[in-house]
Amino acid sequence: MYIIDRFEGDWAVIEMDRQVFNVPKSLLPSAAKEGDVIEIHIKVNVERTEERQNQAKKLLDNFFDE
Repeated sequence: MYIIDRFEGDWAVIEMDRQVFNVPKSLLPSAAKEGDVIEIHIKVNVERTEERQNQAKKLLDNFFDE
């Protein structure tokens, strides 16, 4: 369970099992407030990851070709 503990400037301090971490406030719904329980879903975007890896490989290939 993730709970918004407090806001500090542009950051939300999130508590989970007695651990805390910061999340940019801009990622939360505008109505989110202290004490709200939130859900966090993280997904790897495989397509974008591959694009970035290909771009990096092209840059390295160009660098070593010169």
